[in-house]
Amino acid sequence: MRVELRILRRAPGRGPYWQAFSLETEGRERVLDLLLRVKAELDGTLAFRYSCGHGVCGSDAMTINGRNRLACKTLVKDLGRILTVEPLRALPARKDLIVDLEPFFAAYRAVKPYLINDEPPPARERLQSPEERARYEEATRCILCAACTSSCPVYWVNGHYIGPAAIVQAHRFLFDSRDRGKRERFKALGSGSGVWRCRTAYNCTEACPRDIPVTQLIEEVKRAILFDRF
Repeated sequence: MRVELRILRRAPGRGPYWQAFSLETEGRERVLDLLLRVKAELDGTLAFRYSCGHGVCGSDAMTINGRNRLACKTLVKDLGRILTVEPLRALPARKDLIVDLEPFFAAYRAVKPYLINDEPPPARERLQSPEERARYEEATRCILCAACTSSCPVYWVNGHYIGPAAIVQAHRFLFDSRDRGKRERFKALGSGSGVWRCRTAYNCTEACPRDIPVTQLIEEVKRAILFDRF
């Protein structure tokens, strides 16, 4: 079938503008396939990020037909004959579909997304039971694509909000039985732009390409801080 691919483009010294490309496609092609064809055959100046192409790296997150998705996982047949592609909203657009992710990763770093444990190491390893591992299993699926954070209405109006992705990363360590850095993470999570800014809109859960129950994990972090269940 023939589809019209409309891309919201940006270039240095020029404001945003729409450019349309008419393409013959098979329904099983992905949006990423169309973008690669445009870049290779029609306009080599088109700029966008991608890497693995299999929904693992998260680098090709963008707004497709009004929803945040991964271009490598979104099939053309599910979108109709008119496809609109935009950079992720609420993050500064630099060129075409490429956004500046530094504010996103600054929030990620703020929650100290690594194991903190200053206790003397055991002879072999710090053991966990299957139940202890399962407690934070869902949070480990995050691929840091920024689809959830850039879909959050609080983040749209408050760019200092730490955002859903950072809270999910904090969840992964707050509920890890081996970790001892909970008080340090609370400084970021309990600040004026921390977890309490969440208004439970569920946009983040709907946007997540890994089907992580983001809103649920945020609520678990809130309860853990509120009742000091560490």
